[in-house]
Amino acid sequence: MHSYGNSGGDSGRGRDVLVIGGGIIGLVTAWRAARRGLRTALADPAPGGGAAQVAAGMLAAVTELHYGEETLLGLNLASAERYPAFAAELADASGGLDIGYRACGTLAVALDADDRVHLRELHALQRRCGLDAQWLTGRECRRLEPMLAPGVRGGLRVDGDHQVDPRRLAAALLAACERAGVDIHRAAATRLTVTADRAAGALLDDGTALAADQVVLAAGSLSGRLAGVPPRALPPVRPVKGQVLRLSVPPAYAPFLSRTVRAVVRGSHVYLVPRENGELVVGATSEELGWDTTVTAGGVYELLRDAHELVPGITELPLTETRAGLRPCSPDNAPLLGPTELPGLHLATGHYRNGVLLTPITGDVLADVLTTGELPEVARPFSPRRFYAVREESPA
Repeated sequence: MHSYGNSGGDSGRGRDVLVIGGGIIGLVTAWRAARRGLRTALADPAPGGGAAQVAAGMLAAVTELHYGEETLLGLNLASAERYPAFAAELADASGGLDIGYRACGTLAVALDADDRVHLRELHALQRRCGLDAQWLTGRECRRLEPMLAPGVRGGLRVDGDHQVDPRRLAAALLAACERAGVDIHRAAATRLTVTADRAAGALLDDGTALAADQVVLAAGSLSGRLAGVPPRALPPVRPVKGQVLRLSVPPAYAPFLSRTVRAVVRGSHVYLVPRENGELVVGATSEELGWDTTVTAGGVYELLRDAHELVPGITELPLTETRAGLRPCSPDNAPLLGPTELPGLHLATGHYRNGVLLTPITGDVLADVLTTGELPEVARPFSPRRFYAVREESPA
């Protein structure tokens, strides 16, 4: 592994790419760039950390479909399709680390008449989009998942929505980067270096100055706060807080759930993601509270209350962890991928609810941009320039 400390100056000139941010999006970008033969560095004080440490890891292109997000659906489906091959390639590149990819499917259920109407509307939207989702009666839902509450009124079975373990994904990506020769600097980038109106590297908080021909800003919800980025290229991302619980399923209770189960309970979304190792992840709140990452009694209570309504037996399980993280959200809930108005600066941020799902395609898209200068067609609707055009048109 290449890792640098307080060296000052510019360690190792002649770098092709500097990736700022070492969450799963930054790591996959650095790994894919290095695999294409680019000399790549990555700067992050704690690579492999970030939102992935909190995320549940649902690959839910179909059950996460929202009205008005049909364009994003195409990108989500394209990335979901790449996951089996991506998981196998990453296991090989990381020295055999498994990312917990499970093709277990998802069941979205309705607990009352209003929820049932909402779910029926979602099913109609899914069918209009040509997606594979099967409507089940409440009895059929309970036959699939006997732990469900007796009051379940119906549900959607989506066999194509799978899961990975984001913590294992982050660990495997970090190992793959190290094995691919990425220079990993365990320090935070404090300022973008701009030379002759072109991104040329960054200054780190340990005094290191890194020079690179191209820079990728992939710092999640922090991406909009990097000093030195001109306003015309600054990503419009904001943090959206999510609280998540982890419980463990003792052997006596197994199998507790065989697939991801999700529902809308009194207007709040709740999901339960069972891992093969006996962990059960319950999430997630969605709170516009700026940079606050406090785990609150209210957040934990609401998640447990809603999960209990869905699966009453959950209150018997040991509660092993409570966490809060920040999702990077853009104005249209879709990612910002590719070149900005500042030559040499690219973005890979704003993935919001879909960071884990979009990991494979983000890595491929950024590697294409970095090697060819062209944004692939599948990613063109997500160019950062869609926001700059709006800014320029709006009155001062």
